[in-house]
Formats: sequence, structure tokens, C-alpha cells
Amino acid sequence: MRNFPEKLCFILFLLITSQLVVAHKRSLKHKEPCQRFVLYYHDILFDGKDVANSTSARITNATKLGDYIFGMMIVFDDPVTLDKNLLSPPVGRAQGFYFYDKKTDYNAWMSLTLVFNSTEHRGTLNIMGADFMNEETRDLPIVGGTGDFFMSRGIATFHTDATEGIKYFRLKMDIKLYECYD
Repeated sequence: MRNFPEKLCFILFLLITSQLVVAHKRSLKHKEPCQRFVLYYHDILFDGKDVANSTSARITNATKLGDYIFGMMIVFDDPVTLDKNLLSPPVGRAQGFYFYDKKTDYNAWMSLTLVFNSTEHRGTLNIMGADFMNEETRDLPIVGGTGDFFMSRGIATFHTDATEGIKYFRLKMDIKLYECYD
């Protein structure tokens, strides 16, 4: 019986810790974003002719596996604007890559950094994850940031806003940050 108080304290510690973890998880479910804004990402794929206006290029060709350009990889340095107009002044750049990773449908995996260098924002946001292209909206995690977005985390909701074949597409990005540090 000499160890009874130690065992009781340990059990009490476990119960309190588990309740704190559950309470913390519940509090994150309905948390409002600490920062939110909408951006437009414009991608112009190099077609072999338009060097001056292209912002992305294929670095691998599609394989012969499936009918959905499986295996094709694209790198990009795309302008990001506050509105739908490609000619609006960019507030940043989206830099990274995506590759088509499904043989039976259009699906891509993306990794990009939003680079801000304007009077409103300086720093980066890093986004990566699966882009289920046939869905109306897709949520990709924001896994970190620098500068004004130091260690920020959240969700970027993508919506394909316009397409012109494979030559051009525009994504509306609803950026919601749930962890912000001043």
C-alpha cells in the first residue's frame, strides 16, 4: 500500500491530461481564422512559343500509363493578384511545382510557396497537398510561413476560377490562417 498515493497521483495526472487534450481538440474545431484573405493565382503554361508571357513549364512528359497525363510535372513562378485580372499589379508570386499523380482521373499533388514582397505583406506561406481537380473546391494545408506569416498554419481553399485548355488557368485561393504570431 506504500505505492498507493503515487499510483493515485499518476492516474489523476493521466485523466487530467487526457481531458486537456480533448478540450484542446474541441476548441480547434470551431476556431475562427486569425487572418483571412482571397488571392488569385494565374498560371500560363509554356507552349514552346510564348517565352515572354509563360509562367510555368513542363519538366517531364506524361507517361503512357492511363489517359490522364499521369507523371507530367510542371514548375511555376506565377503571379498572384488581389482580383481576377491577370494584368493587375501582383501582390506576390506562387513558386513551386505540381505533378499529375492519378492514372484514372485528373489529380495533382502541389507544393508551392506564396512569396509576398509588397507594402501590405512581406514573407512566405508554404502550401502543399493533393489537388483533386474535379472537385469544385479543394482544401490544401498551409504548413508554415516566414516574415509577416512566421510559423502560420491554416487552410488554402482552391477554386478553379477560369481555364483555357491547358494553356492558362486561374485559381481563387481563400487563405484562412488559424495560427498567427505577431
